[in-house]
This record gives sequence, structure tokens and C-alpha cells, in this order.
Amino acid sequence: MSKKIKILLVEDDPNFGSIMKSYLELNDFVVVLKTDGKQGLSAFKTEPYDICILDVMMPEMDGFALAREIKKANSQVPFIFLTAKTLKEDMLEGFKTGADDYITKPFDSEVLLYKIKAILNRKSQQQEFESDLKEFQLGKFHFNFILRTLEQDGHVQQLSPKEANLLKLLCTAKDGVLLRKDALEKIWGTDNYFNGRSMDVFIARIRKYLKPDPSIEIVNIHGNGFRIIFG
Repeated sequence: MSKKIKILLVEDDPNFGSIMKSYLELNDFVVVLKTDGKQGLSAFKTEPYDICILDVMMPEMDGFALAREIKKANSQVPFIFLTAKTLKEDMLEGFKTGADDYITKPFDSEVLLYKIKAILNRKSQQQEFESDLKEFQLGKFHFNFILRTLEQDGHVQQLSPKEANLLKLLCTAKDGVLLRKDALEKIWGTDNYFNGRSMDVFIARIRKYLKPDPSIEIVNIHGNGFRIIFG
């Protein structure tokens, strides 16, 4: 039996909070509901949670302050803000605290459910990246995934997170072929036209980094994906 996802829901409107709690529980989540920021922080420090859903305007401690305290305790836990305000400044403040998403009330419960699942899926995929091989030898290059470095003859190229993730997927692709769809879903979250164009730019950058070693080639598999070949 798989472990159920545990959600910390902090919402000062008891009726709205109870409705949300019941809805999420019907969708097979375990939900702990607290009605102010201080209660929420105390609950977070008591037991582990997979994701937090925080109202912004709350007594005792607002959602932004609570999120900052949560991040101090566990920088990896994802969270979503709920708010009745649509001010750009508030949304920017939310994302500055590290929010994974920001939902304005009123909202469709199915949208919240979709966002929760998307965030947890991204987190799971990132853990997969970090759990297996971390270093690779590509021809004359040494690739360290954790440090995000590509080194050759003393020259070190620092990679962006997406570049490092994409190069790792190329190195570990099943049967040698990295499917476009798999790469887009794992790194960009969704397989669509705009993300596809973005990935092509990142492939071009990686090819440029590897160009000093002519034995390495990233080959397009037409309509399918990419394969990296190296000596």
C-alpha cells in the first residue's frame, strides 16, 4: 500500500477550511487543518508534511511570515498560497517567499487538486534526478550533476539547473534515446509547443559546451527525441 500524501492546510475561515479539508480527503489525501499561522507553524514542527496550503490573511501570523518560518525548518517542502486579494504586489511577495503556486479565491476545487498533483509530481521527479548516478564521463568531459559542472582539461563550465537535468537525462536515457515527451514532462512540467522550443534552445547550448570534443554528438531522432553518442 502506498503512503498517503499529507497536507498541512492553514485557513482562518473555519467553514471554508472544513470544506477544503473534506474535498481533499475525498481525493485520498491526509489533511491537518489549522486556523491561524501560529497553530500552523506548531503543527509543521510536530510532524512531517508533503505539501502546505496557506491562506495569506490570517490572525497571529500571516501566510507570508508562516511560509518563511516553514522554509527555515524545511527548505524542500512545497507550498501554495490562497488569497482573496489579486494585488500584483501580494503575488510577487508570495513567489519571493518560495511559493510553488498562488491561487486567488474563489477558485475551482479541481484546479487546486490539479496544482497539488503537478507540484508533487515535479518534486518526485527531482528526487529521482538526485537519487541515482551523479557523475558521468563523456569523452574528454567529466559531468558532475550535483555540482552542475562540465569539466575538460581544467576548464569548468557551470550549468544551469535545466541544462544539468537535461544532460543527465541524455546520459541515462533508456535504450539510449531520450524521448522529447519524457524530457519535457520531467523538466518543464508539461509537453507543449512553447516548452518544446525552449528545450531545443537548451539542447543547442549543451551541444556548444560539448563541441571541443568532436567524439561527442547529440543526434536528433526524428519525431522521437535525442541520443548522445560519445567515445
